[in-house]
Amino acid sequence: MASVTLESVTKRFGEVVAVSNMNLEVKDKEFLVLVGPSGCGKSTTLRMIAGLEEITEGSLFIGDRLVNDVPPKDRDIAMVFQSYALYPHMSVYDNLAFGLRLRRTPKKEIDRRVRESAEMLGIGELLNRKPRQLSGGQRQRVALGRAIVRDPAVFLMDEPLSNLDAKLRVTTRAELIKLHRRLETTTIYVTHDQVEAMTMGHRIAVMRDGVLQQLDTPQNIYDHPSNMFVAGFIGSPAMNFQEATLSGDADEMWVETGGFKLRWPPDKAAALAKADTDRIYFGWRPEDLFDPRFRPAALDVTEGNSMTARVDVVETLGSEMYVYCLAGDIDFVARLDPRAEAVVGRDIEMVVDVDKTHAFDMRTQESIF
Repeated sequence: MASVTLESVTKRFGEVVAVSNMNLEVKDKEFLVLVGPSGCGKSTTLRMIAGLEEITEGSLFIGDRLVNDVPPKDRDIAMVFQSYALYPHMSVYDNLAFGLRLRRTPKKEIDRRVRESAEMLGIGELLNRKPRQLSGGQRQRVALGRAIVRDPAVFLMDEPLSNLDAKLRVTTRAELIKLHRRLETTTIYVTHDQVEAMTMGHRIAVMRDGVLQQLDTPQNIYDHPSNMFVAGFIGSPAMNFQEATLSGDADEMWVETGGFKLRWPPDKAAALAKADTDRIYFGWRPEDLFDPRFRPAALDVTEGNSMTARVDVVETLGSEMYVYCLAGDIDFVARLDPRAEAVVGRDIEMVVDVDKTHAFDMRTQESIF
């Protein structure tokens, strides 16, 4: 097993900076997820770790070994690609065994590793089939098995579930979590899907335009996003944002959006008083809005945490509903209990858990709290 460390790593393609001054340490046995929108540099970062892209500046260590100039085959890594990359003319057994044969591994050892990996992944009965005879989920398991038989120090996975249908993605995601728990191999996983990132990673590295925005546990990133980009990217539906005006002082401070007015809790009011500003971006998550009848028991309805909005669109999902609302000149989404009386064209009363709301600096978009 091994850690992976990037020190001031930069990758340029001509004048384009794909990854800028990346500092990142992946701990031994950790499952770290690189997440961000298309073009943010996450796959380029993974390819530099694999040795498939040269590093323009900086240092890359696997364990204690500097590997900037070490060829991919000597880095003791195994990579799982989005496209599976299976050999169509070979059986599943031969696909799994191919890399070991190139390394002149003894036949008995190859057979042991292949059959153990196939049993672990539930594809033991498929060893004689060709890839064209397999479903998408089975092909993905073969691709994973080909990496597992290598017994590498580090697994690198580049959006391995993106070609699967929604139901299969959920089940395969759970299998990957259990597989990592069993193997305890250091894993770096790339995805643009924040649900995958939140459910799979011990820690998440959120990237944007080649720059690392925040590195933390999934819950800490959700609860304490470092800026508006992270706050809007993590969470589904996304956090609502609105320019807002502040009034009052540390003893009693109000935030007004033009559609509603709320009172800050004392700790948040104190933080804003120190920030010395009267304009912010106000952020509140859809799941922190409630029909008063179905609010948490600890959340009282007061003048400072309730609002009225007009219902514009309702999406009913069975266990919950997404209600798109209009309050004055602003629009936002609420994730409500399915029993809430949300009727298109009518007003709805809601209570806000103001303890979980956020404030961001107008100039930098960095989090104030």
